[in-house]
Amino acid sequence: MIMNNPQSNSLKTSLLETFGFDGFRPGQEQTITQLLNGQSSLSIFPTGSGKSLCYQLTALHLPHLTLVVSPLLALMKDQLSFLASKGIKAASIDSTLKGNEAQTVMAGVRDGDIKVLMVSVERFKNERFRQFIESVPVSMLVVDEAHCISEWGHNFRPDYLKLPSYCQALKISLVLLLTATATRKVKQDMAAKFAIRDEHIVQTGFYRSNLDLSVLPVTQTHKNKQLEQIISAQQGAGIVYVTLQHSAETVAQYLKQQGINACAYHAGFDSDTRSQIQQDFMAGKIQVIVATIAFGMGIDKSDIRFVIHYDLPKSIENYSQEIGRAGRDGQPSQCFTLANLDGLNTVENFVYGDTPEFTGIEMLLNAIKSEVITSAYSSTSDSRSEGKWELQILQLSNAVNIKQLPLKTLLVQLELAGVIEPLYAYFADFKIKLLKPKAEIINSFNDQRKDFLQRIFNATDFKKVWGSLNFDTLLQDKSIERNRVIAALEYLQEQQLIVLETKGMTEVFKINLNELADPGLCQTLSHYFKDNEEKEIKRIATLVRFFQLDTCLTVNLARYFDDKIFDAPVVDDIAIDGAVINGTSLNANDTGTRNLAVAPQCGHCSVCRGQVAVLEHSQAQIPWPSDDALKQGMTELAERLSGKINQPLSIESFCRFFAGMSVPLFGRNKVRQLSGFGLCEQQRYQAIREKLASLSK
Repeated sequence: MIMNNPQSNSLKTSLLETFGFDGFRPGQEQTITQLLNGQSSLSIFPTGSGKSLCYQLTALHLPHLTLVVSPLLALMKDQLSFLASKGIKAASIDSTLKGNEAQTVMAGVRDGDIKVLMVSVERFKNERFRQFIESVPVSMLVVDEAHCISEWGHNFRPDYLKLPSYCQALKISLVLLLTATATRKVKQDMAAKFAIRDEHIVQTGFYRSNLDLSVLPVTQTHKNKQLEQIISAQQGAGIVYVTLQHSAETVAQYLKQQGINACAYHAGFDSDTRSQIQQDFMAGKIQVIVATIAFGMGIDKSDIRFVIHYDLPKSIENYSQEIGRAGRDGQPSQCFTLANLDGLNTVENFVYGDTPEFTGIEMLLNAIKSEVITSAYSSTSDSRSEGKWELQILQLSNAVNIKQLPLKTLLVQLELAGVIEPLYAYFADFKIKLLKPKAEIINSFNDQRKDFLQRIFNATDFKKVWGSLNFDTLLQDKSIERNRVIAALEYLQEQQLIVLETKGMTEVFKINLNELADPGLCQTLSHYFKDNEEKEIKRIATLVRFFQLDTCLTVNLARYFDDKIFDAPVVDDIAIDGAVINGTSLNANDTGTRNLAVAPQCGHCSVCRGQVAVLEHSQAQIPWPSDDALKQGMTELAERLSGKINQPLSIESFCRFFAGMSVPLFGRNKVRQLSGFGLCEQQRYQAIREKLASLSK
């Protein structure tokens, strides 16, 4: 309980004068007070409940910079706009900045003018950013969407695992983790990684009394009509979520033909188009957005009256996050799921497509061995147990045929196993454009700096406008340090004497050859990904099981996220991911329901209205292509990739081909053009694997 004290009064004064709010929402004052007392905190609030205010208000009372790590550019821009409207100096360093904009931001931070700086986690790999952020005092690190740090979470991002070490390196003693979706296990995992004590975890409750949840079983052929009828009966704005980009466009087109003001939105649109659609929706010019999950984070529209899942969401966590965008103004809002099992294979295929093949992992380990052994044995050091390895993620992804996200996860696992240790990252390419004559730039400095700049320019191959800096040539002089060169170039750009462009992010790792030589390493890594694959497939099964429960959906959803509001005696506790779901494990193999001794009801979900959903496929059986068509497809793929890979095609490669999955090997060899690509996309991946195994006998 927050006592009435001078600090509390000061916070309430700031809250009113800066933000215009008369009082705190639940959990906000406790979180802010803890932070100002130097206690790192984890805050779990429902979507739209004011998580961001916890760091925004705290930042005003801290002496130095508040550094915010956010996973999405749209989320950053939305929060920056809000802070600007309140007169708080905040900025981001991101890929959209042009010319001298990044230098202007950095100058504002150094001067103490900017109180809040927002970046993506990937920005920490940028040597220019690291050099900058190490030079300024940071009062607090904020991690938004902090569940991304947990491998038990639904949206794990491997780069987030490095945040605790970044925090230590930058000597940041105060941390705030923010999320709306965390099961008990995820909550404990997040807190442990930043040594946050249990008493400093602030969880306000998940339950939203104004959201009405309905699960409506519907066949695929009737979906569009059902969707039209639901929307026609609603007032106000809404979001329709689909799985695929193509579906977003076809469903939006159908709604337009029915006279509904709808528009598609997905990651395939360019950033300007997405931004315009979002602005039009926020301004009320578009009633309905038909979107993939690319739409939603950073959308702070309080009067969304309905959210409809046209396709099954990816998980219970995704479902809760997406319906949480409805009714943030507290007014009654409707959440519908048009449910069948037809799209189950599509959701599962996203999981299977992200699992690296054993051969890909093997290729990666062999690539590391081949590149580091020479440097290790040619070293003047007495030790032959270490070497160095450099990589550019896109090139490596193509070389080993592993998508970039699972490849990053693989690299993190190699770090955790002690095989590799990150040393630093650098840009392979530095390009310089002179804004004043070279002689004029050089002569504006004293003799010592003139000589240093002359050496930099001598190592730069100037063409008509741009010059490429050759670091290899420059650094042959052992008296010149790379960091000093970069600092000089940054200064020249700040003074508007040059324009500096960098690309080719290259990561450098130290390799422990003894650990790399472990004969079981490849198998261990493969098992890790297979276990993760199984966990994610079970997560999908849990979702399907949730939609078919015969007791209150709202109660079960709250309990899944460890909300105690509906606590009641349970006959038989069986937990999944640390959460008791109505006394039952939400498991694909568990068909029974163990009811609560006293089963509470919300009164505003379809189950409470007596409508228990039973989900089925629209077709009793999806027909397979003929065996001849499958064999022809396999031949096509083998011929297209002949001579392009170093080992025979695996059954997994053929499975991904027929399932219509994109992997680097397929992309660069235009495999999509083949007639067999996606031939079995309506089948479940495991069934495709079994079918191909039977053909090869």
